[in-house]
Amino acid sequence: MSMFCYQCQETAGGKGCMVRGVCGKTEATAKLQDLLIYSVKGISEIVMKGKLDVNELGDINDEVINSLFITITNANFDDAAIIAQIQKVLGMRDALKEKVSIGGLHDAATFTVDSTESMLTKASSIGVLATDNEDIRSLREMIIYGVKGMAAYTEHARNLGKVNLDINTFIYQALAATLDDTLTANDLVALTLKTGEHGVKAMALLDEANTSKYGNPEITQVNIGVRKNPAILISGHDLTDLEQLLEQTKDTGVDVYTHSEMLPAHYYPAFKKYNNFAGNYGNAWWKQIDEFVSFRGPILFTTNCIVPPRSEEVRGRIFTTGSSGYPGCKHIVADENGKKDFSEIIALAKTLPTPEEIEAGSIVGGFAHNQVFALADKVVDAVKSGAIKKFFVMAGCDGRMKSREYYTEFAEKLPKDTVILTAGCAKYRYNKLQLGDIGGIPRVLDAGQCNDSYSLAVIAMKLKEVFGLDDINELPIVYNIAWYEQKAVIVLLALLYLGVKNIHLGPTLPGFLSPNVAKVLVESFGISGIGTVDEDIKLFMA
Repeated sequence: MSMFCYQCQETAGGKGCMVRGVCGKTEATAKLQDLLIYSVKGISEIVMKGKLDVNELGDINDEVINSLFITITNANFDDAAIIAQIQKVLGMRDALKEKVSIGGLHDAATFTVDSTESMLTKASSIGVLATDNEDIRSLREMIIYGVKGMAAYTEHARNLGKVNLDINTFIYQALAATLDDTLTANDLVALTLKTGEHGVKAMALLDEANTSKYGNPEITQVNIGVRKNPAILISGHDLTDLEQLLEQTKDTGVDVYTHSEMLPAHYYPAFKKYNNFAGNYGNAWWKQIDEFVSFRGPILFTTNCIVPPRSEEVRGRIFTTGSSGYPGCKHIVADENGKKDFSEIIALAKTLPTPEEIEAGSIVGGFAHNQVFALADKVVDAVKSGAIKKFFVMAGCDGRMKSREYYTEFAEKLPKDTVILTAGCAKYRYNKLQLGDIGGIPRVLDAGQCNDSYSLAVIAMKLKEVFGLDDINELPIVYNIAWYEQKAVIVLLALLYLGVKNIHLGPTLPGFLSPNVAKVLVESFGISGIGTVDEDIKLFMA
């Protein structure tokens, strides 16, 4: 069996990548990632069947989370790093088996490999298509992708010292369930909603971790031009890495700029004390192909979203850390206390030209739930007076497809009495448009990173309470969400768990949805795709 992957929105033909990933991963990388997930499933089965106490698993909990994060789209392309992680996970798996006596274990909990060749051979038989029934396969994969997104948020929270072992326990339960051939489609639909429930817990945990450490996001103007100092560009999502980089670069003459999903870091009060925190450079993740060239300084990836660089010159300036990785790029590992040494990046920055300016001015963000609650009276009055007719939740991901121009046109054509609530890199399709405000309320309210979609859910629940409504779907809120990878999957499942219906998902529906599973989502939750901009606005405003 050659590679098969359909976990992201850009998968080939909307059906699956079978030769090389659209993301850039090779067949070997894809297979190794499949085997890493399979190995983690084996650990999960042992934990569940052995009734092991998750509180006592220690590093195993962390390595399971890390393994899931490694396999997220555009996170890690480094075969050597993935092989090392497989070996580590299998060692942990076998050590667990020695502690318990369990019969009837699945192959995932018992298989052995002794070389890279044997890993690739094994991976050829255990990938996505190893599940014959397409509906069971579809549901299993949706659960796995949701768990991957949940793991990403859980890892960020753990890095800030916040842990919820209920989430870890569920991850073992969910992964073990994907090995259980006795579970029916109905069983897996129920587990899918339970995945959404724990997705809410994971996002709430990360929100608590971020705000307790760095303060509540506040309305902030972020510079999008450049200064004349040497600089480092930081991308990804992990705020602890940013904090350590800012600490190590202060008073060095080296500036730090954010890229893509790191932009919302500027909204947190704790980071405003750093005079060298210069602004945001560029746009969504996929534009790094050109923007990393013009930035000219070193780039630090804290998580996904890596696009394979076109030149060796750019690759030589890229550093990775955490779950991210790319062959030929220096990977920075934390010490036993979680500290990372970024001195090599700082030294390199001092030898390189300053960034080339690609735009100027500023953009405004910082509208997470606490900040919006502070504006609640103004927002409620605007709704009651009719100044605001509807809110449009346009959270999610950006991507390379030309069809995503839909979201820019949609934002431009929305009536002037509407407000966009956004989070995630989807915002780059419209956050630099001059859309104005309504009575001082900006028409684009950026809550932050993709995990801050939780803020948008909290805002919706608060508005439901303020207006005395019984059903969240009675609010004047439309959900027109763009998706790309697995963190968007867990956000979607979380919204379904919270009871949100009639979500429009684009630019295409997931390739991993079988016709029957798609039918269930349509009939039970009202999920649908997008049409033309004019048709959709007419439908939504009706």
